[in-house]
Amino acid sequence: MKNHKNIIAAIALIVAIAGCKKYEQTPVDKVDITHIFDPRDSAGVSAQHYLYGIYSVLKNGHNRIGGDYLDAAGDDAISSASGPSNIATVLSTASYNSYTIPSDENLWGTYYAGIRQANEFVNNIEVVPVLAKYNGYSMKYVWKSEARFLRAMFYFELVKRYGGVPLMGNHVYTISDDISLPRNSFDDCVKYIASECDAIKDSLLVYPISDPNADSHRPTKGSAMALKARVLLYAASPLFNGGNIDPANNLTGYTSFDAARWTAAAAAAKAVMDLGTYSLMPNFKDVFLTQNNPEILFMRQGGNGTNVETANGPVGFTAATGKGQTSPTQELVNAFPMANGLPISDAASGYDSNNPYNNRDPRLTYTIMYNGTQWLNTQIQTFEGGQSKPNGPLQQTKTGYYMRKFMGNFENTNTYSSHSTDWLIMRYADLVLGYAEALNESEGPTTDVYNALISIRKRAGIEAGANSLYGLTAGMTKEEMRSIIQNERRVELAFEESRYWDIRRWKLAETTMDQQRTGLSIVKLGSTLNYNPINVLTTKFDAPKMYLYPVPYDEVQKNPNMKQNPGW
Repeated sequence: MKNHKNIIAAIALIVAIAGCKKYEQTPVDKVDITHIFDPRDSAGVSAQHYLYGIYSVLKNGHNRIGGDYLDAAGDDAISSASGPSNIATVLSTASYNSYTIPSDENLWGTYYAGIRQANEFVNNIEVVPVLAKYNGYSMKYVWKSEARFLRAMFYFELVKRYGGVPLMGNHVYTISDDISLPRNSFDDCVKYIASECDAIKDSLLVYPISDPNADSHRPTKGSAMALKARVLLYAASPLFNGGNIDPANNLTGYTSFDAARWTAAAAAAKAVMDLGTYSLMPNFKDVFLTQNNPEILFMRQGGNGTNVETANGPVGFTAATGKGQTSPTQELVNAFPMANGLPISDAASGYDSNNPYNNRDPRLTYTIMYNGTQWLNTQIQTFEGGQSKPNGPLQQTKTGYYMRKFMGNFENTNTYSSHSTDWLIMRYADLVLGYAEALNESEGPTTDVYNALISIRKRAGIEAGANSLYGLTAGMTKEEMRSIIQNERRVELAFEESRYWDIRRWKLAETTMDQQRTGLSIVKLGSTLNYNPINVLTTKFDAPKMYLYPVPYDEVQKNPNMKQNPGW
């Protein structure tokens, strides 16, 4: 697979191409933008490497937050390395302010650097006489649209964290320019991202792409349309649409509610579905292991390896090292329904607290390892003193659970072997659930809403039931369906950096996060297992200010026009 290069690597390559020092046409200290965007480079080699540098700004979510998944800063997991200075713990216990927010989530400068790189590319690619063509026109126009897509993605990542942010257009500021820019309104930013997606969608690659081995990382028409659908879904959500934390402040959301925003979000998602080129994989687990599959809307390459297993696999296996970094919570485990689709709280579900993992939604086994899970040719032991819960100083699960998602098929092997570790930024199941959510909010639980949920549950392995509703109840209210959709997102998208943001955009974080996180202490007495709930971490959410991140302290200090978010 093609590896993304950073700008330094791109420039180094250009210098290397120029030849050895004796014949050097351009001294190393003179390499600049005109040598990257070279009017003599008909292959566009240097420009394309510069574009790869923009791709490298995208984040790979595998253990990216100080060694943890972002979900360990929410209500679905905690870090097994949790301590007062652990980044996930800092985020989940509200232990930060505008100048101490952890760098792994303080991404203002990171994404603005990416936006600047994208602008450089957009402004300069025209001079490169690229001969390669796609659909009859120069490939450089596809590249230009890719840069604009990445720029739109960076803006979305900023907006969901901060609200309205300064929009740069195509401008590249120099050291002599006045860069005391104010923030644009939230509405301005949403419209800009959506309009960019509309403008570029027809000049991007079309899925399926002709050379997936080389181009699987590149955005397609569907990627741009899905990004538009995602930003409109966020914009329609309570945090920004009717629940603005500062109701008269157009930087932190809309100043009034408009149901039409939900309608627009549903239409944008449906447009992707109507392309007919994307679909759900037959097997949930295969989504994360099968490269270039039709469920992937956009991803960040991760290469092949065993890094996910090494970081998160259960401890206690000498031939397959794991350090159990991620400890899923009991709250997440409880969210998975039974195989009949009914929640475990339903008396008719068949849930047995003495055998809590029997007859559950198959996604539970694909997402979480629990006591008795088949792994590495054995059944893992997370009871106290068991092979994977030995206690003592060794880092291990704090909740009685390990993360299973994203890992290879190692149930019946003794060691780990390399597999794809690509990070799926957008996938079709997420889009289908977004469509169901937006349509339910705009029209109520219509047949299309039911069908969207059923498609996800059917693929998961939920039983159809006598009414063929896969555990859903006929005639639900909008509120009842909303609760179902929110839970479906939780279990389907666990550990994919969805839940952390969902509970914010739904304005549920002040409830879900301001409480104890729990796990299990399993005590084995003879052949009997006793399941004892335990508290593992007190999480906290300081509402309303923590629904948005603080604009970095130094940005506010150096720019008199930069307004801070409320409460910071």
